[in-house]
Amino acid sequence: MGLTGLLAGCSSWLGEAEDPPLPGERISVLALQSTVQPDIELTDQRVILPEPEPMVDWPQNGGYPSHALHHVALDNEVLEQDWSIDIGEGSMDDNLLLNQAIVARGVIFTIDASAEVRAFAASSGKRIWSLELAPEDEEDSTLLGGGLAYEAGVIYATTGFAEIIAIDAPSATILWRQQVTAPMRSAPTVRGGRVFAITIDNQTVALNARTGETLWNHRGASEGASFIGGASPAVDQGVVISAYSTGELYALRVENGQVIWSDALAAAGRTDAVSAIADIRGLPVIDNDLVVATSNSGLTTAIDLRTGYRVWELEAGGIQSPWVAGDYVYLLTNTNDLIALRRKTGQVKWVTVLPRFTDPEEQEGPIVWTGPVLAGDRLIVGNEQGEVMTVSPYSGDILGQDEVSGPITLPPSVAGDSLYFLTADADLIAYR
Repeated sequence: MGLTGLLAGCSSWLGEAEDPPLPGERISVLALQSTVQPDIELTDQRVILPEPEPMVDWPQNGGYPSHALHHVALDNEVLEQDWSIDIGEGSMDDNLLLNQAIVARGVIFTIDASAEVRAFAASSGKRIWSLELAPEDEEDSTLLGGGLAYEAGVIYATTGFAEIIAIDAPSATILWRQQVTAPMRSAPTVRGGRVFAITIDNQTVALNARTGETLWNHRGASEGASFIGGASPAVDQGVVISAYSTGELYALRVENGQVIWSDALAAAGRTDAVSAIADIRGLPVIDNDLVVATSNSGLTTAIDLRTGYRVWELEAGGIQSPWVAGDYVYLLTNTNDLIALRRKTGQVKWVTVLPRFTDPEEQEGPIVWTGPVLAGDRLIVGNEQGEVMTVSPYSGDILGQDEVSGPITLPPSVAGDSLYFLTADADLIAYR
């Protein structure tokens, strides 16, 4: 199957014309509109993006340690499925696939919901090796899923059984295992010989990448309610940005974990139980002098990296990662608004409302979208129904839509002019 809609004209979400509707109560179109509106000051301002840059590898969750990828090259006008493979145990009950596949030196590395790591040839999907990480006494436990990062020939894995593990990438040999205070749901971040990970009890741990020795840790406040999953730390310019389930955001010094500044991303006036959870699950982004982060409680903010000063804030947020590209930030909110913001001011350039319900008339069957990823001049988003949609980063116009063979709960990885979807059913699908 080809993702022909990635550049081709799109068909209607509503399909062909239907018979006239039956009499009865109808839902106002206004009820499905966004509460975020474009800023009229930006009406005549063109969106100019950086030129697409080739991404040979996708070595960590979010691509790079900073999570700032800007505009990834994806030159193919029409993407065709090249191969599809099963990577192990998919999401089921409390065992969930929580993190992206990573790509390094022509090899794709995955970790399934039971904490088994596998390596596949990117060219063919052929399995190279597999390695079970769970100790025997943990194999029947729930929530074993973890995440991966790669640096200098070594895979680093976080696990749901409170261990960080270093694996020699070519041979699948375990180099070291380090016990930490609590399980981890988010993938680690590795940079400059240090491994950074966040535990479910809101601690940031820094390890020596070569030996596994603990260098320092930082403890945030505990939180009773949060979402399953978490945000990998962002690391750049000697600063670690740690996002906790409380909505707290900390800037820490790489060398010793000392706090530079902190902030709390909790929007006021949230009364329902879900939006009252301030969890930061989307990856924070360090882009030059700015940190961009969003929280489930409905607040997105840009913060000066050195001072902690809030440059701007927007009362809209969610659990997806913001995407920074040049002068713009792209954001997918909990209400399925895909928004383009000015990076410097937070002003809204455009808003596209993605489908919110499988039955929009009755407002039943909520649709959960994930993304966006900016690759090859299009924003790519997917949903749990297995639908992929592409949107113009310049105007917000929908460019196309297609389907893949499984629920999409994670944004795709992009490497070597290829797009890799990891579905909730544990299917890894390569498009080229």
